[in-house]
Amino acid sequence: MAILETRRLILRPFRQQDVDLMSELMMNPDFMRFSLGVYSREQTLEFLNKLIGWQNRGLPSLFAMIFRNTAVLIGYCGFYHQHIEQSDDIEIGYRLHPHYWNKGITTEAARAVRDHAFRDLKLPRVISLIHYDNIPSRRVAEKIGMTFEKEILFRGSPTQVFALIREQWLAMGAA
Repeated sequence: MAILETRRLILRPFRQQDVDLMSELMMNPDFMRFSLGVYSREQTLEFLNKLIGWQNRGLPSLFAMIFRNTAVLIGYCGFYHQHIEQSDDIEIGYRLHPHYWNKGITTEAARAVRDHAFRDLKLPRVISLIHYDNIPSRRVAEKIGMTFEKEILFRGSPTQVFALIREQWLAMGAA
């Protein structure tokens, strides 16, 4: 199982023991602002079990985002499997505790995940699904080299699809 490290973060696979901290985050309306609403502890456990199942099968999954200075779980960043318009895609998804917003932390994590996707996993393409009103998330996608591809209706909301293909990443000199 991969563990990614950046200057401020450790990105590691999720574990069952993360359920309490993740439940606190997923009950926070700001953390869950551009989703279908806050999660109960049971919904969070179901979410974590899905991620751990992907990990156990060797599939790309979301990583627990650990702030290096405090060793506290502050969110997640990694891969989420999506089926959009008859196509299977790997999404780089991310959520961060509101206390850590506007510090470049999500961009730092997303860059590490992007590089892992193309360098280590040799994925041909990654996307990010971004709610039309989520400007900070759009900025993260753009900072890691993704470009707007199209707008879709996803879970009843206008959603922008940002994408990056491996050849574009290689052209950026990121290998």
